Amino acid sequence: MQVRGSAAPQDPYRGLDPGVCIGVDEVGRGSVFGPVFAAAVQLPAAAHTRLAAAGLTDSKQLSAKRRQALVPKIEQWASGWSLGQASAAEIDRFGIRRATELAMLRALQRRPWRPELLIVDGNLPLRLWAGPQCTLVAGDRHCLAIAAASVIAKQARDGLITRLAALYPGFGLERHAGYGTAQHRQALLQLGLTPLHRRSFLKSWTAASRPGTP
Repeated sequence: MQVRGSAAPQDPYRGLDPGVCIGVDEVGRGSVFGPVFAAAVQLPAAAHTRLAAAGLTDSKQLSAKRRQALVPKIEQWASGWSLGQASAAEIDRFGIRRATELAMLRALQRRPWRPELLIVDGNLPLRLWAGPQCTLVAGDRHCLAIAAASVIAKQARDGLITRLAALYPGFGLERHAGYGTAQHRQALLQLGLTPLHRRSFLKSWTAASRPGTP
């Protein structure tokens, strides 16, 4: 694996044509329920101006309505995009970093070609990737391909969690997307774990619910 180091925010594409690069990002890493998602997005140079004008940025800084409006624009103007995920069971078995890498790799494996440069959000390289790559801290603010990946992944994961909320009522999944809110913790203490909860994330919570535990 060739790791080219952290990219500079001024030029996340390292002097390459953006169209030969792919940005990858994950969502749901800190959730206690459901899979972790990743998206890989290839943006040609012409798409950058359009998506920047449309307000594309870090998905965490966008409302659900804004993200929803951006998804068809990204799908229209991107050269290609794909999704991958790793299940709660895989997170418990392999740990969150390895599971996140599996989700990213699965997204990349759905692309029909290998990029000249893979740009990974954060400071940890994708260890499963054999091609050239670089990491970019806060990449969803400095690289539009990563920002697009964050929006695509966020909308896809939120949509899945909303559908799962109907199968697992009482947890409020449609409101907190599986993150460890006070409401979610209270529901866990009352209802117990579902098959899609990440048990490795919830050891302290489940211990607190046992009789005689202070």
